[in-house]
Parts: sequence; C-alpha cells; structure tokens
Amino acid sequence: MKTSRIAIVGGGPAGLMAAEAARAAGAVVDVYERMGSVGRKLLIAGKGGLNLTHSDPFERFVSRYRGRESEVRAWLEKFDAEALREWARGLGVETFVGTSGRVFPQDLKAAPLLRGWVRRLRADGVNFHVQHRWLGWSDDGALRFAHGAQEVRVAADAVVFALGGGSWPVLGSDGAWMHAFAQRGIDIASLQAANCGFDVARDEGEGWSKFFAGKYAGQPLKAVCIEWRDANGAMQRRQGEFVITKTGIEGSLIYALSADLRDAIADQGRVTIHLDLAPSRDGERLARDLAQLRGKRTLSEQLRRHAGIDGVKAGLLYELLSKDAMRDSTQLAQAIKALPLTLIRPRPLAEAISTAGGVRFAALDETLMLKTLPGVFCAGEMIDWEAPTGGYLLTACFASGKIAGQGAVHWSSQSKSTPSP
Repeated sequence: MKTSRIAIVGGGPAGLMAAEAARAAGAVVDVYERMGSVGRKLLIAGKGGLNLTHSDPFERFVSRYRGRESEVRAWLEKFDAEALREWARGLGVETFVGTSGRVFPQDLKAAPLLRGWVRRLRADGVNFHVQHRWLGWSDDGALRFAHGAQEVRVAADAVVFALGGGSWPVLGSDGAWMHAFAQRGIDIASLQAANCGFDVARDEGEGWSKFFAGKYAGQPLKAVCIEWRDANGAMQRRQGEFVITKTGIEGSLIYALSADLRDAIADQGRVTIHLDLAPSRDGERLARDLAQLRGKRTLSEQLRRHAGIDGVKAGLLYELLSKDAMRDSTQLAQAIKALPLTLIRPRPLAEAISTAGGVRFAALDETLMLKTLPGVFCAGEMIDWEAPTGGYLLTACFASGKIAGQGAVHWSSQSKSTPSP
C-alpha cells in the first residue's frame, strides 16, 4: 500500500497534534508554518504559567463550549483533559491542579514542553518547513506557499489546515485564510473577538477621564462581583478580578463573560454591567457605617475605614458617581454594591486572546473534513467554536488536531488520490 503524504498547514498546538497523529498512523508528514518557528502563540500563552487544561468533571468541562457543546463533546470523548495530561507526562512534563482547578506543568513553563514535543516529532520523522505563508490553491489543487521571494507548490494526499483565528496576528494567526476558503464556497462565520477586553462609556463620553486612566490603568480590581444578563435574559453573578485599561476593562473575570457581553453589544449597541465592589459586606450595614459622622476624616478615609474601599475601587466610585451621590451614604452604599458600568465595544480582534467564528461545523464531517473539498481537513481555532480561558481552549485545539490528523490518514489511505479543490 502506498504511504500517505499529509501536509499540515499551521504549526500551533492543533497543527502539531495533527502532525503527531498522522505520523503515528504511518504517514509522511510535512508541517508548514508561516513564522520562523512553531508554537509561538503557545509560548506567549504560557508566559505567566501555561494553563494546559482544567480539572473540571467531564460534563462541566463540555458545558464551557458555549453553543458548541455537542460538537466539541465528540472531540473530547476521544481526547479529554486526562488524556492531555497523560500525553504531557509522555514528554516528561508532570502537571498539577491549581487552586482554581486549572492544570499547569510543574514548572509552569511552556518552553520545555514545546521543545520536547518538537524534538520528538522530528525524531519520529515529521518534516518542518518554517517561513512558509499559505497563499491558496493552484488550479491543479496544489498548495501555494510564499517562502521568501519564491512561491513553493506542494502536492499532498490530504491536507490539515490549522491556521488559527484572527487574534495575535503578530504570531501568525491573522485570518487571511478566510478569503481563499470563501472563494471555494466554504461556509464561514465572520471572526469575532473572544476572551477580550471592552471599552467603556461615561456620561461625559467614551472612555475613562484622563486623570483616572493615567492613575489607574494597569491596576487590578480584586475580590469583585459582576452581575449581567446572559444570552437567555437571566441575571448572572460571578466573582473574580479584572484590570483597568486605558480605555476600559479586561482580565480573567471579563474574559469569562466576554461572549455574553460581546453578543449583547452587537444586539443592543451597548450593555450595562453592575459591579459589587464589596461582595462580602451587607448593603444596609454599609449604608449605616458610611452614615456615621466623619468628623475631620475625609470621604476617602471614611470609605477605607467603613467599607474597605480604597485605591482603584475608590477611584472608580469617584470616576462614575456625581459629587452629590458620593456625599449621600445611601446612594454611595448602593453604588458600592451595584455600580453600573456601560460597555460600548469589544477591543479589536488583534488584541483578543482568541476568536469566535471560522469554518462552520455544518461544512465539516465528523472527521473534520470539509464536505465540499474531500481530503481537506480543519482543526483548532479556525473552526467556529469558542471557550473561556482556563485550559478549555488548548484542550479542544489538541483534541481537534488529533481527530483531523487521524482522519486525513484514513481518508488518504482509502482514496489514494490528491484532493482537488
């Protein structure tokens, strides 16, 4: 039987896992990467500690894939969080569960895992071709790549595309593939920012005041709760922390809500969330405490002593409330427990941690092969799904890559023909 030749376009986690799966199935595998090295986004994602996956029970884990639970479930049933941890162990990387349930390598670093992985792939015979930017297909179905000043054409028995979404284009994922796919009639949803920050508006206009942004941009608000309406109109509440930016807010708590907030803004033009700046304190008690005579104490000192509010939290109250509201203990207490904040737009796609949109599931079969382009498979973030941070993104990228890589070898061994778009 003729050995299958599989081309993997994109050297992120999904592409590398597709390469590993295809090579394990006996194929000749070539990985083509736009940048000068593979896995750059993985390295950046792990800069503060590589959050590889999550320890959630399987059903809760699956529930994180908003609107795509059934499709991603099929991936995770074949390669779940435990399988990913075992895979990392095979590279000599032990993992641990953090206090939040997130799973990290023992040394928290991404580089040792990536180096060990690429080293093993090379030893297993995977061929790497860096600085190859995919341009599209030639008339005869070959893959076209820009490599320096030259154009390189590659024929393969099957192809796995793992080109990412549109976030962090400096690392290679710029969404440029969408044009070539659209020209072939592939059903694609527009890319949208996911796990992103948002710009704010005040009565005085868009963004923070110059004073507030200059003093507090980059500072975190810790131990706060946010209340918002989800896509079904139900009120939700979640505690965590986020960061003030020059134009708005970002950070883990905001990322967890970003899909709901983004969709609400798209539907209504803006959305108002409410911040509880003192979630452990009772509102009525706060009002009584703040109503106590201040004497010579300043309002800021009163906030610190009787509400535990200072620093950026106090600054936020001064930024958003009128002078009269700040002087009224009842209004001030109500604001501390439910401070309205209006969000007007997500930050640009290039700033997002990840993206929603991409190749629709209706265009793919269960092996992630395009129904209209036999022998062409997709994996990772270029498919139309999204998930919050916490290890869910990476896990699904790995799982989809494995399925696509195995599917490509199986299809090519059955067809013995080069895909012809």
